[in-house]
Amino acid sequence: MKKIINNPNEVVSDMLRGMAKANPKIRYLGEGVEVIARAEKTPGKVGLITGGGSGHEPSFGGYVGKGMLDAAVAGNVFSSPSPDRIIEGVKAADGGAGVLMVIMNYSGDIMNFQMAREMVEFDGIKTDIAVVKDDVAVEDSTWTTGRRGIAGTLFVHKVAGAAAEMGRSLPEVKAAAEKTIANVRTMGMAMTPCILPAVGKPGFTLGEDECEIGMGIHGEPGINREKMSSAKELAAKLLQKIFDDCDYAGSEVAVMVNGLGGTPLMEQYILYDEVENILREKGIRIYKAFVGNYMTSLEMAGVSVTLLKLDDELKAYLDYPSEAPAFRV
Repeated sequence: MKKIINNPNEVVSDMLRGMAKANPKIRYLGEGVEVIARAEKTPGKVGLITGGGSGHEPSFGGYVGKGMLDAAVAGNVFSSPSPDRIIEGVKAADGGAGVLMVIMNYSGDIMNFQMAREMVEFDGIKTDIAVVKDDVAVEDSTWTTGRRGIAGTLFVHKVAGAAAEMGRSLPEVKAAAEKTIANVRTMGMAMTPCILPAVGKPGFTLGEDECEIGMGIHGEPGINREKMSSAKELAAKLLQKIFDDCDYAGSEVAVMVNGLGGTPLMEQYILYDEVENILREKGIRIYKAFVGNYMTSLEMAGVSVTLLKLDDELKAYLDYPSEAPAFRV
């Protein structure tokens, strides 16, 4: 295993410390707390918090900033953050108008955020939860009951963050988040495994000419393993699964081609070219496109494709300025 780290058991603290030092508008709350928060709190604004296991960078701390999240709570690599960490994140995000927790549909995250929610409400902080489940690959997976939350979560952060920044109430911010969740779908694939720093070896193997369609961002099984195919064929497979789940005919959409950490931008843009061709042929209009590493899986090679069906309200939220280090608009 070759990784640019110090102690494999301290990678999360070291990473978050470096992230805050590189971006003066966010702050690191300290070792053991493992929360990234805005350097300045906005009184009277709904707070927006998220969190989950580390290893998906720039998710989640990279999306903390004006126009997006107020705080992000980091668990250990691919592990849910503990309730005590989440409590500190909620306190950092609370501006007096309540806090919305946007979480992905993983059993540990749901359990720990729910526990934290019960505890902070004893302290008088009003909260609500929005659960993202955009992955159309499988209904149930290793760590979930129901669909997994993956890269489409970024759009939920962006929309809900903009709504909060515009002064919307907690119920209105949640409604914006839920509207995004209802209209976003993602499908992905992987070509290589990743290596957890504390483990030192891959968690699974794929043949040199194999890929797994629908693999999860923690290496959870997908729908099938098959021989690698061309970018054109992959685009068609990934999009067809999305089209089978949601009707995008005649819609205007935001598109994301997301790299899982080990796939060069060259290949991501080649895939986007094919995705755009298919959408155009189907009469689906592209309002905005995003290509890059938004929700990764350490150094796993692979990609996901996300479509968000838009209306005028969601377009306004998507266009709203963001100062988050990893998503500036």
